[in-house]
Amino acid sequence: MATEHGPAAQPAVALTGATGFIGSGVLAALAARGVRVRALARRPPQDAPVGTTWVRGGLADPAALTELCTGAGALVHLASRVDGGTEECEAVNDRGTAALMAAATRAGVRRIVHLSTAAVYGEGPHPGIEVDEVPPAPVSEASRTRLLGERHALAAGGHVLRPGLVTGTGDRWVVPALAELVRRVPVRWAGGARLSMVDRTDLARLVTALALDGDAVPPGVHHASHPEPVRGGDLLAALAALGLLPAVPDGPAVPWEECRRLLAAAPGRVSERQFGLVARDHWYRSERIWRLAACPPGPGPLARLPQAAAWYRDVLGRV
Repeated sequence: MATEHGPAAQPAVALTGATGFIGSGVLAALAARGVRVRALARRPPQDAPVGTTWVRGGLADPAALTELCTGAGALVHLASRVDGGTEECEAVNDRGTAALMAAATRAGVRRIVHLSTAAVYGEGPHPGIEVDEVPPAPVSEASRTRLLGERHALAAGGHVLRPGLVTGTGDRWVVPALAELVRRVPVRWAGGARLSMVDRTDLARLVTALALDGDAVPPGVHHASHPEPVRGGDLLAALAALGLLPAVPDGPAVPWEECRRLLAAAPGRVSERQFGLVARDHWYRSERIWRLAACPPGPGPLARLPQAAAWYRDVLGRV
């Protein structure tokens, strides 16, 4: 049963993951365009932009998927499982995506935007690669099953987006992980890593542009970070300038192998593989999708950090 927030109307966009980190930004971006949204949620929130209709259910509920997609002009699929074991990740990222794309196809949805991740490429370093320039080699169940989910979206004629690190209000991984890492590896990390990053508000604008204006964009896989990579040292310096992290120590850069040793000697939640994601090159060329979508990429994730500083202070204060 759908529950409506605002006047009744036929929704233009079907949306999953609307209550999540990226999805809440996309929902706000769609509302700013005056678009009516039909959003899937197991527990619909009490507040939402005017024009949002909530469909109660999940990706394993055929009736809810049918209700979500019927009459929609576009589908934006952002819901995913980003951790967990094989069965949990397959249920959402593979089988859930397959069921959703089948429902969208039956309903005649003409435009599909599906959010994946650059983590499907696995271990780096990746120094500025194009789409599939290196073969995907995911190392976690979440990434492996998100790669499987891409197939279903592509078969339905969708746009598949692979962003790198996503920062901004709501980020519970990137900056909190960096805060842990600078405590565990309190030296200057070697390498001058170039990182693909995007602020969630800019990613939300890109998703919205593709959903509403993407007729000229060919279906397929696209990297979806800001076109300009961010130097890891610049990211740490920007966070230090906001008082969110301590300043990078003076002195010579410490080689990767020594950084690994220091990390192992100070156990914590962030793994060596995750450390590599922010300390070594993970840069995926993303210029093309912004150009095709006629969507300005914005000033970049470092310029957006002050807007999220209050969020990060609250989160880091509770880590």
